[in-house]
Amino acid sequence: MRYCAESIRPTADVDGGQLREIRRRALAKGYLVESIEAHEEQSLPQLLVPALRRLLLELDAAQKTIAAVKRGLRVLRSFLRTVKLTVGDVEVALGVDPEKGRADSGDLESDLKDLLVAVGEAARDAQRPIALLIDELQYLPRRELAALIRALHAVAQEQLPLVLFGAGLPQLYSQVGEAKSYAERLFRFSEIDRLSRDDSDEVVRGPVQQQGASVRQEALDEIYLQTQGYPNFLQEWGYRVWNLAPADVIGADVAREATRLARRELDQQFFRVRFGRLTPTEREYLRALAELGEGVHRSGDVADLIGKTTGQLGPLRGSLIRKGMIYSPAHGDIAFTVPLFDQFMKRTMPTVRKARSTRQGGRGRRGRRR
Repeated sequence: MRYCAESIRPTADVDGGQLREIRRRALAKGYLVESIEAHEEQSLPQLLVPALRRLLLELDAAQKTIAAVKRGLRVLRSFLRTVKLTVGDVEVALGVDPEKGRADSGDLESDLKDLLVAVGEAARDAQRPIALLIDELQYLPRRELAALIRALHAVAQEQLPLVLFGAGLPQLYSQVGEAKSYAERLFRFSEIDRLSRDDSDEVVRGPVQQQGASVRQEALDEIYLQTQGYPNFLQEWGYRVWNLAPADVIGADVAREATRLARRELDQQFFRVRFGRLTPTEREYLRALAELGEGVHRSGDVADLIGKTTGQLGPLRGSLIRKGMIYSPAHGDIAFTVPLFDQFMKRTMPTVRKARSTRQGGRGRRGRRR
């Protein structure tokens, strides 16, 4: 499950998996578009500077006489000096002096606001709207996310033609609210979860029928049982059954073989990559969470299984949230961010490793700690 945040006024609900489609549509409408993927190794300025440089230089190439575009380049030069970035030959390639008094205070919130407003003004005067697409927004630290929100707020207040589409894991909703209290008014959030049974069946059946073939109901039952309606997995199973089918009719035996092959591929690639980023203690925590089954669970129940207190496990839980493995939909609750990862953990680690309980007294399991 993921969330997608849109600034200004969106035209439709979107999710992280549709950013490429948003890019295609924006380009068709004449937008200048830059796509960015956030991650833990780079700061927000490092991510934004190359993208904003490309946008401004493209505006400059098209409209060399527009003062606002030149001013945007000078503000970007000021921002570069303030955040002390060296992004290739960016600073040299700009070929302009800094804009004194804008984006040069040393305060990220103030300077990023100046920079995005200057870019928005350049887009307005050049009559070319801009769309920024940022995936994996949950990786931005709170300080940087707050600076980005403030800058977008200023852009919206000035009614400048610059829009952001951002996608991220479920914790993004709370992260945005914690970063800036007014973020809920600035963004529109679309929660993207599993498809309904009818829609899931149609995702598989439709393309098959377009090719003159058919899918038996028992095959659709198997595919839905294994994928639980998640689009990425439906695509994987659909790919498998189509390639495995010996005739124009896809039956249950083909779907079961697709399950075997798809699960093996996911275990070796999709799930294993995420598993490899975990420490041994993080793996033990997630295995205990998997033992509780699918859905949202109390963090205290995970602690019970491991035999420790929620206080002892707090740093571990925080680390797993930062890595994007789990999220907290409500105080004291946790769930996997990656669908079907609980099943993978059970296949990979057949048993839960339990420590001797450190709890005292005879209190009941549920509701005693968050």
